[in-house]
Amino acid sequence: MGYLEERAKLAGKVAAVVGGGLGIGGAVTRALARAGVDVAVCDLDPEGVADTRVAVEALGRRVHAVVADALDPGQLDDFFAGIDRELGRLDVLVNVVGGATRQWFARTTPDDWAEQLHRNFGWAIRSTSLAVARMRAQGHGGSIISFTTIEAHRGAPMYAVYAGAKAGLTNFSRSLAVELAPEGIRVNTVASDTTPSARLRALIDDLERRSPGTMSAELRARSHAVYVPAGAPPSVEAVADVVLFLASDLSGAVTGTTLHADGGTWAASGFLRWPGGHGWAPSPPGSLLPEDD
Repeated sequence: MGYLEERAKLAGKVAAVVGGGLGIGGAVTRALARAGVDVAVCDLDPEGVADTRVAVEALGRRVHAVVADALDPGQLDDFFAGIDRELGRLDVLVNVVGGATRQWFARTTPDDWAEQLHRNFGWAIRSTSLAVARMRAQGHGGSIISFTTIEAHRGAPMYAVYAGAKAGLTNFSRSLAVELAPEGIRVNTVASDTTPSARLRALIDDLERRSPGTMSAELRARSHAVYVPAGAPPSVEAVADVVLFLASDLSGAVTGTTLHADGGTWAASGFLRWPGGHGWAPSPPGSLLPEDD
């Protein structure tokens, strides 16, 4: 065992990844297993759950993998009961499930608001409560990590309720971190931005089919060079590495914090690298603006 592994103290722990079958969640599950963690996974996608189970078992780790809807309280309760039964303890919780619908707020309904609030905040309160009860009973602390978004930290037109829900999850986590700090239970969030997840790729592919040329790989790369200071969005594996840090003892002094895994877009806060040698600015150079008709 190397120096970092000794300091991280992940090997032999048990983690639950809610939404851990595909995309970022799948990358998180595999990264934890590679670090020697036994993993419990629930996801709505049966194929993703099956593939993840095979991958974790191939790494020699125990796995409890079930198809379940985290938004359903009964199914979420059953998932945690399965962790007790199959793995016997819980040291790390990763809340991944979420999702946004792009639409003007004035065109949405109370049912839309309730769905977005539960999908991006409500269920995670229950998941966190279930994990805290188990970590407290064990008496040796733990780490709770929830995925929020860059939209929780900026104005996001056409994503108002989504952004508000994620901001709620962010400050819930910050507040809970203060409550639980004396018990050694750390609570943090990861705010991602544009990440090449399976869901985003499917959305982009659909847009490209409907409007050929508008979402081509070349155009996406050029737009990322303008928008992302690092030049391209982080991979799902890079985002998973941030979760590994927060799950491990390497972040033992970190709680109530949001880590922005976004290649620098939050740091830039609207400054874009305009093409044509114009450099960084929050608004486009005059030469790039269309002329008035």
